[in-house]
Amino acid sequence: QVQLVESGGGLVQAGGSLRLSCAASGRSFNTYRMGWFRQAPGKEREYVAGFSWSGASPSYTDSVNGRFTISRDNAKNTVYLQMSRLKPEDTAVYYCAARSSSTTAYDIWGQGTQVTVSS
Repeated sequence: QVQLVESGGGLVQAGGSLRLSCAASGRSFNTYRMGWFRQAPGKEREYVAGFSWSGASPSYTDSVNGRFTISRDNAKNTVYLQMSRLKPEDTAVYYCAARSSSTTAYDIWGQGTQVTVSS
């Protein structure tokens, strides 16, 4: 099983930037597809961004496209979510997730990290 640990959340002013990190470990983690999700109070969890560990097939939800960038550092086994031009509506708990090639849904999750954007 792959283990995921998020970090990097915090309080930031609108228009600012923040980088989230997701450290991965476990068997064959580099064969998984990685993703970022977020959940705001009173709302359902939504997909934010994702790609294969190799960096192939990146995708972004429309609300963050052009502002957020998913990347990775292979040497550190870490996936990043660089968030720029943050808006108050980006406030949420952000989760790192993974799924193997044999599954259709993300089924491995980190504990989440809080991002709060003040206006």
